[in-house]
Amino acid sequence: MAIKSSKTAKKRARPVAARRPRADAQRNRERILEVAKEAFTRSGVNVSLDDVAKQAGVGAGTLYRHFPTRDALLEAVYRSEVAKLAAAQHEFSKAMAPVEALRAWMLLFVDYIAAKQIIAPALNAMVGGPSKLFQATGVLVKEAIAALVKQAVESGELRPETEPLDLLRALVGVSNVPMGGDWKESARRLVEILIAGSRAD
Repeated sequence: MAIKSSKTAKKRARPVAARRPRADAQRNRERILEVAKEAFTRSGVNVSLDDVAKQAGVGAGTLYRHFPTRDALLEAVYRSEVAKLAAAQHEFSKAMAPVEALRAWMLLFVDYIAAKQIIAPALNAMVGGPSKLFQATGVLVKEAIAALVKQAVESGELRPETEPLDLLRALVGVSNVPMGGDWKESARRLVEILIAGSRAD
C-alpha cells in the first residue's frame, strides 16, 4: 500500500505545463495599444492612462499589468506600428498587384508617420534615449518598402531606377511641415503623385 501511495503522490507532484497567454488577455493588450495610439495622436502623450483604459474597455489594473509605465506603453505602441507595417508588406504582396501593394503600404505608412510625430519626442526623452529602438525598427521599414518596389519594378510597372528610400524620404519630408487638419489628406495625395511619377513609360 505504501508503494502505491508513493506513486500516487508522484503523479500529483508533476508540474503543470505553463499555460499560453489567454486569448482575452492578448485581445486586451491589442485593444489598449490601438486606443493608446489614437489617444496619443489626438491629444498628445500626456493623455490620462486611466482614460485610455476606460476607452479600451479594461480596468486600470489591466492596463498597468501589461504596461507598468507610460514609457512602456509609448514604446509598445511604436513597436506595434512598425510590426504592422512589416506584416502588411507580406499581406499586400500576396493579395494585390505589385503597384497596388506599394500604394496600399505607403498609405499605411502615412498613419505610421502620424503616430511617430507624437510618440517620437517622448521616446527621445527616455533615459538612455531610443536610438537602438529607432535603428531596429527603421531597418524593418526600409526592408518592407524595398521588397515592394522590387516587385513593382520586376513586374514592369515601375521604372528600374525607382529608389525605395526616395519614396520614404518624400513622405517623411512632408511630415516635417506643421500638421494641419488636412495633413493626412495631403500626404495621401502625395502618395498618388509619387506612384504616378515612378510609373514605367
